[in-house]
Amino acid sequence: MSTKAFASQADLEEKKVTFERLSEHAWAYTAEGDPNTGIVIGRDAAMVIDTQATPVMAADVIRRIREVSQVPIKYVLLSHYHAVRVLGASAFKAEGLEQVIASEATLALIRERGEQDKASEIGRFPRLFRNVESVPPGLTWPTLTFNGRLTLDLGGVTVEMFSPGRGHTAGDTVAWLPGERVLFSGDLVEFDATPYCGDAHFADWPATLDAIARLDAAALVPGRGPALKGAEQVAAGLAGTRAFVSELYAAVQAGVRAGEELKAVYQRTIAALRPKYGHWVIFDHCMPFDVTRAYDEAGGLSHPRIWTAERDVQMWKALEGA
Repeated sequence: MSTKAFASQADLEEKKVTFERLSEHAWAYTAEGDPNTGIVIGRDAAMVIDTQATPVMAADVIRRIREVSQVPIKYVLLSHYHAVRVLGASAFKAEGLEQVIASEATLALIRERGEQDKASEIGRFPRLFRNVESVPPGLTWPTLTFNGRLTLDLGGVTVEMFSPGRGHTAGDTVAWLPGERVLFSGDLVEFDATPYCGDAHFADWPATLDAIARLDAAALVPGRGPALKGAEQVAAGLAGTRAFVSELYAAVQAGVRAGEELKAVYQRTIAALRPKYGHWVIFDHCMPFDVTRAYDEAGGLSHPRIWTAERDVQMWKALEGA
């Protein structure tokens, strides 16, 4: 029997939503550490970066957009494949949606593990899938994919989409407004929220953050946490994420080199990181997944194993059981 509730099944507290303007064309939809959505509104079209987890939850994003603009929401960008980011996409069909955009690497991950990931995520964190019955059957499939860089003009504002490197997943994609120096990072960057690393590439992630830093963003919308405004806050978000993933991976690598079993590595790593990061949102939720993935990567498994609902529970019992 587990000593505490599995993952975040016991997390029932609703979070306060903030919808704020960051520049002439960019807005952030944030909710006290719940997954964020980014919005870019041009003269001719709007783009939404990450859709929320269900159409009912996406409807609140649409309501906020309609308070400031009536332009069609022609584009949805998936920063990566995780269900909590993509399953709300169908809500935008009635708002003028023309393309659901993703990187080719994200499409490959949807094909490989989308169904299993969907079941896994819904089981872990029911509150983030409010009115899950509103999600259409099947997966959210991109209609436009790209390698390298894709640039769109929404009318008076240019959006550049590209992958700065692997980190949170192998397909992470950011949206960059070069004219206004606003970046939507997806879960490559978090702020006062624990990075989920269950599908991560730890060895690559710090260099990916370096690439983001070189953009010299004036504002950054992280995957979780408040929007970061000004160079000092942006730097803090990048530094905090880098420190967490680097320190966790170094601790796990040390355990693997010493020949320790996963549970021993987990217990030592969580004890080492809790004083500094334990107050971050979803710390206890993420750590079993994070350490398990880091243990695999440190042991030579470069491609993350697929999380299924069954594997989730088995891992939780093994690490958090009495």
